[in-house]
Amino acid sequence: MGAPSDRPLIGVSTYWEAAARWGVWELPAALLPAGYPRLVQAAGGLAAMLPPDEPSLAESAVARLDGLVVAGGPDVAPERYGAEREPRTGPPAPERDAWELALIRAALASGTPLLGICRGMQLLNVALGGTLVQHLDGHTETVGVFGEHAVKPVPGTLYGSLVPEVSSVPTYHHQSVDRLGKGLVPSAYAEDGTVEAVELGGGSWVLGVQWHPEMGTDGRVMSGLVGAARG
Repeated sequence: MGAPSDRPLIGVSTYWEAAARWGVWELPAALLPAGYPRLVQAAGGLAAMLPPDEPSLAESAVARLDGLVVAGGPDVAPERYGAEREPRTGPPAPERDAWELALIRAALASGTPLLGICRGMQLLNVALGGTLVQHLDGHTETVGVFGEHAVKPVPGTLYGSLVPEVSSVPTYHHQSVDRLGKGLVPSAYAEDGTVEAVELGGGSWVLGVQWHPEMGTDGRVMSGLVGAARG
């Protein structure tokens, strides 16, 4: 994996919760499921948590990073892509939306390698002018339980070069890409035709996956990000 000095710094966006409980404490907290930093570490990176902050600080934050992961989480506010809220859309997370959109735009502007996971893929699409399907059946099996389904890579894409075969992935989402953002191309599909990965062409390392690699055992996507960050 390389010496500590060789390990690129990978920022990972986090939840901002009004109350969390551990030990004898119940306090506001910045949270990140352990699978994210463990996946970064297993791929040879140093993980740094990025809790919501002033969007104007995103450029400065990204300038300190070698790579960026925008993590999964709550539904993106439909107002962010010019849609009316539908009944099954979850409650808004305005601080995360604003911060993570600013992080994505800063990463795109600076050429910082970027991986969006689930919500992160959806935000990448929205940041580039795309829209979302607000409810999709069949990609969440049970509330609070990750499911699994197959995704098929598109040959010749960045994702296809990392994972060239059909693979089974951990999944938990009820929204998906509708209209693609500017410059994005699909790089994997589910069996029902849902776009499961998107990426930006032009030689940049910008990838979004709709599933949760941090909940599985396949580290190839994160290894690709860390490799690009090291380079």
